[in-house]
Amino acid sequence: MTSMQQRAELQRRIWQIANDVRGAVDGWDFKQYVLGTLFYRFISENFANYIEGGDDSVDYAELHDYVITSDVKDDAVKTKGYFIFPSQLFARVAAGANTNESLNTDLAAIFAAIEASAHGYPSEHAIKGLFADFDTTSNRLGNTVRDKNARLAAVLKGVADLDFGDFDASHIDLFGDAYEFLISNYAANAGKSGGEFFTPQHVSKLIAQIAMHQQTSVNKIYDPACGSGSLLLQAKKHFDAHIIEEGFFGQEINHTTYNLARMNMFLHNINYDKFDVQLGNTLIDPHFGDDKPFDAIVSNPPYSVKWIGSDDPTLINDERFAPAGVLAPKSKADFAFVLHALSYLSSKGRAAIVCFPGIFYRGGAEQKIRQYLVDNNYVETVISLAPNLFYGTTIAVNILVLSKHKTDTTLQFIDASGLFKKETNNNVLLDAHIEQIMQVFDSKANVDHFAQSVPFEKVAANDYNLSVSSYVEAKDNREVVDIAQLNAELKTTVAKIDKLRKDIDAIVAEIEGEEP
Repeated sequence: MTSMQQRAELQRRIWQIANDVRGAVDGWDFKQYVLGTLFYRFISENFANYIEGGDDSVDYAELHDYVITSDVKDDAVKTKGYFIFPSQLFARVAAGANTNESLNTDLAAIFAAIEASAHGYPSEHAIKGLFADFDTTSNRLGNTVRDKNARLAAVLKGVADLDFGDFDASHIDLFGDAYEFLISNYAANAGKSGGEFFTPQHVSKLIAQIAMHQQTSVNKIYDPACGSGSLLLQAKKHFDAHIIEEGFFGQEINHTTYNLARMNMFLHNINYDKFDVQLGNTLIDPHFGDDKPFDAIVSNPPYSVKWIGSDDPTLINDERFAPAGVLAPKSKADFAFVLHALSYLSSKGRAAIVCFPGIFYRGGAEQKIRQYLVDNNYVETVISLAPNLFYGTTIAVNILVLSKHKTDTTLQFIDASGLFKKETNNNVLLDAHIEQIMQVFDSKANVDHFAQSVPFEKVAANDYNLSVSSYVEAKDNREVVDIAQLNAELKTTVAKIDKLRKDIDAIVAEIEGEEP
C-alpha cells in the first residue's frame, strides 16, 4: 500500500474502534476516552524514545521503576515537560488490561502521576489537568467496575493494535493526523456543538495561509478562540516550523476543548515551551496581554453569541474596545472578537477571522465599528465563502482580513461562494480553490464576478457596508435570448396554429353537413 492508503486504512480502523467500543454511549460523550487513550499512547512512546536516545540495546518499557534516578527524572521533565515510569507506559498497561481487575483505578493513578511529575517545573501549566476529562469512574463506561474495566481494556487494546510504525517523523505525523481525523469526525457527527470547537482542515488551511502570507517569519501565532487548536496547527503544517519563532498561543472558554487543544499540541510534537493555551473567556478575561503583539492571528470565534457588553461599564474604557467608541451589541459579540484580535495584532501582522455575514451590513453599533475599521484603514480583504463548509451550520460565512501595514486605502472583496466541491454532508474547499483565492488575494487584481478592489470613498459612501455582494457583481447565468429569433419562431408558431384551427373548422363543418 502507498503511504496515503496506509493512512486511510489507519483512519478507517481507528474510527471503527471508536464506534465499536463505545457501544450504546453517544460518540460525542465517549470521545474523551478514545482521544485520551491515543494521547496516552503517543506520549508514552515519545517519552520512551527520548529516554532510549536511539540506543537499540535499551528498552525503557522493560526497565524496573527503581532504577530510575532522581537526576534522570529531573532532566526528563525539564526537557519533555513530564515524566512516565516504565510501569506506567501505555504498552505495559495495555498488555495486562484484560486481566487487570483494578484497571480503572490504576489508570486514574497513572494519569495523576504524569500530571504531578510537572509540579514545580515550567511545564506545569501545560500538563496540569490534561487527563481531567478521562474519568475512569464515569457511568458512561458502565454501571459496574467490571463493565468499566472491560470497556477501558477494549479501548486500550484497540489503540494498541494500530500500526503507526517505528517512532520517527512519519510516526509522529500519523499520530497527529489520526487525532485530527478523530476530532473532525466527532465534530461532523455532533451537529452545532461540534462546529463550535473545530474548524475543518480545508478552511483552516486557507485561513492560515492568509494570516501568514508573505511573512518570511512571524514572532508567534495566536487564536483568541482556539477550540481544539486546529487553526494554529495548520500554520505549523503548511509552513516551516522555524518561521514561527516563539510558538503558538491560544485561549479557549470550554474546559474539555481546552484539554483537547493542549493534547493536540503535544501530538503534533510541539513541546511545552513552544505553546501556551489558556482557559478562560477571551472577551472579559483576556490572557496574553504581556505577550502581544502577534504577527499572525487566526480565529473562528462563535457566531453571534451573547456577551456582557454595555452591562459592564468598564468595558468601554478597555483598550481593545475604546478606540472604536462603541461596544458590540450584547446579543452579538462578533465585533468584540474582531476588535480584540485587532488590538493584539502587530504593525507587520495580519489577522484572518471567520465572521457571520450579518455584521457586515447591519446598522447601529456594528456600523460604527465598521466605520472605525475602514476609516483607520485596517480592512484589507473580505472574502465570502460557499455555504455548508462548516460543521453544524449551513451558513455561508465570510473571512475578514485585518492588516496594520496596508500601502493604500483600497479594500478588496472576493466572492469565493462558487468555489467548493459538494460531498455527502458538507461542501469542501479543494487545494485548487484555495490557490485561486490566494492568487487574487496576493495580486489584488480585479476579476469580473470574482474580485474587486474598491476605493475607500466608495465604501464610506455606501454606509460602510462591507458585504461582498455590494461590490462584486454576480455572474448572470440566465440564458441569453435572441429577440429577433424568438419573434420569428413565434410568427411561425402562430401561423401553424391558425392553419390548424382552419383545418379543425373544416372538419367540424364537414361532419355537421353529413348529419340528417
